Amino acid sequence: MDPIRNPYAPGAGQRPPELAGRDEQLGAFDIVLERIARGRSERSLVLNGLRGVGKTVLLNALRSAAVRRGWGTGKLEARPDQRLRRPLSGAVHQAVRELGHPAPDDVLGVIRAFAQRDAQPGAKLRDVWNPGIEVPAARGRADSGDIEIDLVELFTDLGGLAADVGKGVAIFLDEMQDLAPDDVSALCAACHEISQSGLPVIVVGAGLPHLPAVLSASKSYSERLFRYQRIDRLAREAADKALTAPALDEDAAFEPGALEALYAATGGYPYFIQAYGKAVWDVAPASPVTAADVAVAAPQAESELAVGFFGSRYERATPGEREYLRAMADAAVELHAADADALLDFGAGSVSTADVAAMLGKKPQSLSPARDSLLKKGLIYSGERGRIAFTVPHFGKYLRER
Repeated sequence: MDPIRNPYAPGAGQRPPELAGRDEQLGAFDIVLERIARGRSERSLVLNGLRGVGKTVLLNALRSAAVRRGWGTGKLEARPDQRLRRPLSGAVHQAVRELGHPAPDDVLGVIRAFAQRDAQPGAKLRDVWNPGIEVPAARGRADSGDIEIDLVELFTDLGGLAADVGKGVAIFLDEMQDLAPDDVSALCAACHEISQSGLPVIVVGAGLPHLPAVLSASKSYSERLFRYQRIDRLAREAADKALTAPALDEDAAFEPGALEALYAATGGYPYFIQAYGKAVWDVAPASPVTAADVAVAAPQAESELAVGFFGSRYERATPGEREYLRAMADAAVELHAADADALLDFGAGSVSTADVAAMLGKKPQSLSPARDSLLKKGLIYSGERGRIAFTVPHFGKYLRER
């Protein structure tokens, strides 16, 4: 079929032509927005799930919903090598601008003070950063140097401004698990404060499956502070819709056998659906797409995933870490050998660190450096003590096929 009309869009954070299977999350967020608009208290929101399930896409969709309601929004992505002040200041300033009212100098001064607090005397100009704010930095507000105190004061002033103009503010934070421990604690404290005071400010975070555990380890009350939503692979009906709805817009269709084959190949993971959909469209000679077309396109889709989705992550690991990853995959196969469905998705299943050590014939303690490094690189996660899993679905299958 005509590749120019190919509707599928595999890409990091790229919105698919049909955002299928996320109506529940979108509807719940609309309720949150409406409740806050009516002066009701609401919890901030945390999305968590494996890579490739569409967390960033959903985060952007929620932000669009807030923008349509006239809210001020800002977005940032956490990084392990960057503290929170600078990117959060930029996101907050963007949210203030989106409110559509000239922000008073005192609020802008507080934002600038918060951003610049970590700059040292005599620091280079590039280190004395401000988010495009011309007014002088405030003194004595959000500039104590204690990130928890400063963030509470920043959010309090931000919420007061939003309440004055009759709107809300939402800050969207991707890769939330990569925040430094002090920043996680400060963010929880700030969300707690604005929730208690009823200010119209919420944080919407997204991260890997262990994000709730990261938050809970920081503040015991975080379990009641956030509304957690696990974002998982799509059910069969939603996965079919993600393929058929864009095709219908281009006057094309899929045979039932093709849809069945595609679900078996993708496991319902949104990123895989887009990758296979694009490959199948390009090789199919005509509509409707058949199971035979899927079989022909599968090697191309798998090759692209191996390079762009799996390979880029595999290359980040050292030889010792790769050995650990392969042992995880082998341990998962043994664990799920009697369960075909689990085996298909063993990349998302957890294994014990003891099983990995036994697979390598080593003591668990000797493997701690490799495991800790893989955790920091975001290639694996630990949802519970003594167990680990891949952050990327089907990663174990990719490793075993190499």
